Amino acid sequence: GTEQRQTRDPIRISHYTMLTTRPTFVFFLLFLSLPLSSFSQSSNPVYNSFLKCFSDRTKTPQAQNVFSQTNPSYSSVLRAYIRNARFNTSSTPKPTLIITPRSASHVSAAVLCAKPLNFVFKIRSGGHDYDGLSYVSDKPFFVLDLSNLRDVTVDIADQTAWISAGATLGEFIESGAVDMVHKWQSVGPRTDRNLFLRMLLQPVTRNKVQTVRATAVALFLGRADDIVSLLRKELPELALKKENCTEMTWFQSALWWDNRLNATQIDPKVFLDRNLDSSRFLKRKSDYVATVIPRDGIESLFKKMIELGKVGLVFNPYGGKMAEIAEDATPLPHRKMLFKIQYSVNWQESSPEIEKGFLNQSRVLHSFMTEFVSKNPRRAYLNYRDVDIGVNDHGPNSYKEGEVYGRMYFGKNFDRLVKIKTAVDPGNFFRNEQSIPTLPSKA
Repeated sequence: GTEQRQTRDPIRISHYTMLTTRPTFVFFLLFLSLPLSSFSQSSNPVYNSFLKCFSDRTKTPQAQNVFSQTNPSYSSVLRAYIRNARFNTSSTPKPTLIITPRSASHVSAAVLCAKPLNFVFKIRSGGHDYDGLSYVSDKPFFVLDLSNLRDVTVDIADQTAWISAGATLGEFIESGAVDMVHKWQSVGPRTDRNLFLRMLLQPVTRNKVQTVRATAVALFLGRADDIVSLLRKELPELALKKENCTEMTWFQSALWWDNRLNATQIDPKVFLDRNLDSSRFLKRKSDYVATVIPRDGIESLFKKMIELGKVGLVFNPYGGKMAEIAEDATPLPHRKMLFKIQYSVNWQESSPEIEKGFLNQSRVLHSFMTEFVSKNPRRAYLNYRDVDIGVNDHGPNSYKEGEVYGRMYFGKNFDRLVKIKTAVDPGNFFRNEQSIPTLPSKA
């Protein structure tokens, strides 16, 4: 749910930014008929001559970055960035050597060492060479493959970016997005109290490439011009425009949060409808973040989400009016946190095996986030019930079992809640697997 802060008419904002992760290339099991040699890589005179020069100039052994046609990895390195199947056949001319530098000094060494050997020198950076000019030649040739040079440096203040030659588009639209999500942590919880700025992260597949979609969704209690001006200063990465905003009443915004299209034209009586059998298969978990997750932590999170493939995250900022309420004023103790994380996964099929897989994904991602979230105790949100964090069988160890999940949901307020529970329901009539336990009886 959203924690709203005022009562004036709101504006909703939906702004989408596509993040692509580093592409995962599927190498089909096609065995190319490469030119065979009667000697091994180590006895190849061209290879040996180049490697000695290359290693001498870089001051380190460089065999792992130079591939002859007899190297077992040669074929996969060559094919990794071939985007036109016309040039991926047994009859396509193949390079004598492939060099894969890992630094600028490697590049200069490769050029200087290749020049005396009199081979055509081809340079391949990414995958946009439709006619294969960077990796095919009708004369003996080398390929300098720059795919390891993929650093991207974005300077938001100067609005500049330095992109290494081997970076794919995904590694670039990703770097900027990491910066945006990283910066959101400092903006969302501390911005104007009239603004609720949620960040959604969802792994998706577009054009057969795994990506993470980041969506900024906001509710602002004010006018469109004001929110555009505010976010232009605080989060310019969103590039928010007035046409991205829709002015509506608070009640209409509730319809919009309920994923209703054309919320401004829907009869509010729709909230009285009871949609039977409209539930989905799902799992939810939660966390709280007390300190900003570092940039490399955001990068590793994206990679993990892509690896798992299904679990999405919702970042709900706290702060605003919520932060003005004392921790012990209500049972909810987490009001001073930066933001809340909801782990979210849905599926359609009714299958024990499929369910087991998705539940495991949510648990793996939750475990992965341990170093980035609140500690002692790790906190959780009661309204995202999660039996993974502990259950109570209300036997002789009821208090100890209840304390496990109770501290996560209620923090220090757990002790007061137990005293109240013991006073008003000493027989523990009102109970469930995660209810407040009573105090242990004194023997």
